[in-house]
Amino acid sequence: MRVAFLDDFHNAYEKTDGVAQLRQHADVCIFTEEIGGPSELGGFDAIVATRERTVFDREMLESLPDLKLLCQTGNHAYHIDMLAAEQLGIKVGKASGGFCGAAGELAIALMMSSMRRIPHCDAALKAGEWPTPMTPVLRGKTLGIVGLGNIGKFVAGICKAFGMEVVAWGGRLTDTAAAEVGVRRVELDELVAISDVISVHATLSPATRSLIDARHFALMKPTAHIINTARGPIINEAAMIDALREKKIAGAGLDVFDTEPLPTDHPLRKLDNVVLTPHLGWPTDEMYAQFADASLEILLAYKSGAEFPEFTSTHS
Repeated sequence: MRVAFLDDFHNAYEKTDGVAQLRQHADVCIFTEEIGGPSELGGFDAIVATRERTVFDREMLESLPDLKLLCQTGNHAYHIDMLAAEQLGIKVGKASGGFCGAAGELAIALMMSSMRRIPHCDAALKAGEWPTPMTPVLRGKTLGIVGLGNIGKFVAGICKAFGMEVVAWGGRLTDTAAAEVGVRRVELDELVAISDVISVHATLSPATRSLIDARHFALMKPTAHIINTARGPIINEAAMIDALREKKIAGAGLDVFDTEPLPTDHPLRKLDNVVLTPHLGWPTDEMYAQFADASLEILLAYKSGAEFPEFTSTHS
């Protein structure tokens, strides 16, 4: 079996135990730069896709006649034409990698960076200035978590340790499920109105696209900060920009955007009350190792004819 790992821009897979073990069972090629086209992937039986860096539309899939298994790392397959894969007989393995706290850790960092003005002060000091802004702390504040999944629960635990009160909302979240992790379930309108920090951890779907819109920003405190390490389109970007520009809220910490990479002329780049990071939530040493291990399990299961977790056209 010939296996291609795509888009390893960090040169991370080669150092993982998962790839080392896979080499005992398959011919492995790791692409550390973006492929020039499907012709580079001829002859590979299986491809491990690194997150959503390469788009597998129908044209791409039809150009890969040797492909039998597409092993998709992460929890999403927005970039794969699942119907085309199914019709072409290509299985799409779900190598989620399990829980990783990377996005949750980054959410905490963005909260503190936005509230304590850390990037602003760093830039000012390096420019020869000595700013001394008065800034809010996390202790005693209310955190509102939008989407209390694994990452949301992880963030809740850390913020409770800071001495924050935590409330949460989710489309299917119940009072009982929230109470089990020591948080209080509230409706979304109440959450945005009472929270000092709003942290988004929902999954992007038709139901959550533009979930937080202009009406919600109008309900927020003028001292509120909004953090997004989930997916950009969950927040209505235009409404958020208006709220930040007009100082209707105090600030934002954003790792995800409607368009990535963020265009050079994007208005978010010009706002002084926003902390921006280039989708750093997932590419960590831990995550790459987990992706390699999960891919190993799927590839060996496929080779032996065993079952493995799959994406299907109904889950795309």
